Amino acid sequence: MTNHPVATPIQHEHERLALELTKHPSVKAAFDRVGPSWLEQAAPGPDMQRTFEAAFEEVMYAAAIWSLNQDSLRPKVIAITRLEHRLDGLRIPGSRWGIDNPDSVYRVIPISGDERYRISGRVGEARLSENYFTLWDESFNTIDVLNGSELSLDADRRFSITVDSEPAGDRPNHIRSAPAAKEFYIRDVVQDWSVETPNELEIERLGGAPSRPALEPDEQAELTAAFMQRYAESTFRWNQQAYDKPANELQFQIDRETDGALRNQIYILGHFDLEEDQALVVDVNTGGAGYFVAPITNCWGTTNDVVQRTGSLNLSQSLPNADGSYTFVLAKHDPGVHNWLDPCDMREGILTLRWAEFQEGRPTPEVGATSRIVSTSKLRDALPEETTFVTADERARQCETRAAGYKRRLPES
Repeated sequence: MTNHPVATPIQHEHERLALELTKHPSVKAAFDRVGPSWLEQAAPGPDMQRTFEAAFEEVMYAAAIWSLNQDSLRPKVIAITRLEHRLDGLRIPGSRWGIDNPDSVYRVIPISGDERYRISGRVGEARLSENYFTLWDESFNTIDVLNGSELSLDADRRFSITVDSEPAGDRPNHIRSAPAAKEFYIRDVVQDWSVETPNELEIERLGGAPSRPALEPDEQAELTAAFMQRYAESTFRWNQQAYDKPANELQFQIDRETDGALRNQIYILGHFDLEEDQALVVDVNTGGAGYFVAPITNCWGTTNDVVQRTGSLNLSQSLPNADGSYTFVLAKHDPGVHNWLDPCDMREGILTLRWAEFQEGRPTPEVGATSRIVSTSKLRDALPEETTFVTADERARQCETRAAGYKRRLPES
């Protein structure tokens, strides 16, 4: 293991290989094909049009990153959603996609239901707010899941997880595989960016030498091209769920463990479209959740500036109302409210609220969120009396704190 849980030598080598893969003719052809078709299908407004080029590069590079780690006989632990960084002067694009959650470190491990594996690792001194080892099939449906908070650890905070098709028996950390098993999707959710650290992880396939050779470069390029097409189609489908509802309302709720969603987690999606002098006030009841986040994404599935600006806010970064609820203000221009969701100069976008880690396993009936449009000139009167307002200097310090916290996961920056 290296001293950093994410920026490992294996990760860096993989990122370089993925960047080289994007130069292959088949991948370049897919890039040229997918982009125009996605634009035509999405029919974006001016703000979304402006974000397309940068977001599209990320989504396509994400496809290269993930598709390059599909060999269940030669599995690697690879982080699939990272921000842009440099490796020895080489620019590595970001790899956010889908409906990005900036609190999450997502890592994948390919497996086969016919093989046996061992996942080894170490948790940080400050345990993560949320951590799940989810075993998926080809369609992102859950086969089995292990809650990281229930891991059995040794005195040095290390753990070992066994993965095979047999029952757990007396094995403390076990995930039962199945013939349909395709890969692990591991969520390390960092709520307090200044304290919490992703887990260290390694994967070992238990058995003899691989029974088949690795893909040839042309075969890998074709697989990557297929991933690129699927990424665009999936992202459009997921985000269209928000655009199918009226603007500035939070009506679409997901509470399932299929299609990439996590069991015992609630998502509420909506899209906003605001005038210059309007704010979207969002009132949230956590329903007993230990984790909550409100990130803004564009219709291409990537967040905006979540490092230097408050493009997302979680419970650690937000201030509650006197009754324990939370009120957020989404507005194009800084309203001076501590809980400001900054759309980064966009008048439109997608808001995806996430609740998880409920105290009783499931939320209380009050869980949810409501939204209302308020004129910015009348905003103070529309907010709870205890709302905290900040000066320009206080806003700058707020953003400096989040930037320093985020860079703990991105040491290359």
